[in-house]
Amino acid sequence: MEDLHARLARRRAQHLYRERQVLQSPQGVEVRIDGHEFIAFCSNDYLGLANDPRVVAAFKAGADRYGAGAGASHLITGHSGAHHRLEQALAAFVGAPRALLFSTGYMANLAVVATLLDRHGTVFEDKLNHASLIDAARLSQARVRRYRHGDTQRLAELVAGAGGGGLIVTDGVFSMDGDMAPLPTLIELARRAGARLLVDDAHGLGVTGANGRGTFEQTAVSLGPPAILMGTLGKAFGTFGAFVAASEDVIETLVQEARPYIYTTALPPAVAEATRESLRIAQQEPWRRQHLQRLVRRFREGAGTLGLRLLDSATPIQPVILGSAEQALHASGRLRQQGILVTAIRPPTVPENSARLRITFSAAHTEAQVDRLLDALAGLGTTA
Repeated sequence: MEDLHARLARRRAQHLYRERQVLQSPQGVEVRIDGHEFIAFCSNDYLGLANDPRVVAAFKAGADRYGAGAGASHLITGHSGAHHRLEQALAAFVGAPRALLFSTGYMANLAVVATLLDRHGTVFEDKLNHASLIDAARLSQARVRRYRHGDTQRLAELVAGAGGGGLIVTDGVFSMDGDMAPLPTLIELARRAGARLLVDDAHGLGVTGANGRGTFEQTAVSLGPPAILMGTLGKAFGTFGAFVAASEDVIETLVQEARPYIYTTALPPAVAEATRESLRIAQQEPWRRQHLQRLVRRFREGAGTLGLRLLDSATPIQPVILGSAEQALHASGRLRQQGILVTAIRPPTVPENSARLRITFSAAHTEAQVDRLLDALAGLGTTA
């Protein structure tokens, strides 16, 4: 126990200690914490659907019809009509033969990597991939080859050195930097090598692409073999859960063999009903994505004028790089004093000396709120 106490004390001393915020309001761009009101620029509710009345109504109707919980795994009695209809809608949305629901994106990534690889296989990882992809590779016991962020030339060398085959895994939109993976190059490399490509598009789906179909649509890459898509439902769609979309053979293999699918209780059917409604809204209200893009451009123009250190991102994820964990915590605290909530992201979530304010935008934000954020950042002076 003393070892754990020392570890925790060390984290505090290094400005790496994390604390939970207890939200006293629904999710949204205006939230209440500890009795204080804040404008939040740190959620992943990109389309502003987490508290949309229509989505909430669909959730309530789903609970009235199906009850509060699924009661069993999908392969026992937990797979309801609500789940089935959502899988069909998601497959049609992304243009894949089939989609398969999972409880979380973490579990979905574990399922795909562990099912398609064994200790004799090879997985190729971008060094800035999400933790779930990194852990999935480790748990699969496959050989792991990591390449510098976005370095497709190095990836090609690693794939060639492994003799072809294997699984290339990448974020579609990188969660801490906000940039996009070079999917056209990755898919071509996978085809030449006889490898599969898994794209975690948690932060791209619903947001990028002319119709919100994600990074594949944005980069004009069709979702077909050898590509596999993992998408989450708790970000742009505002609910909870995840899905994998791929060929019939890949999906059926996951149904038969993926432990995170087989041995987990299915999502509550009411969540599936709510998600189907949010998917409908996302498709029928393109103004949400258009407004979101305008907000991002407005922020980047203003931040450039202030001389803030931004990364090359055209997505709602806009990191302001500060350097040390102490600087990031200080800036986050100063913003909080002005009624603005922005999370300080520190190592090991990001590399050393790249601690940052991870600013995220929602279609529910207004231009006036973005201007208020810029004014507050300007008031930080040299801190940011």
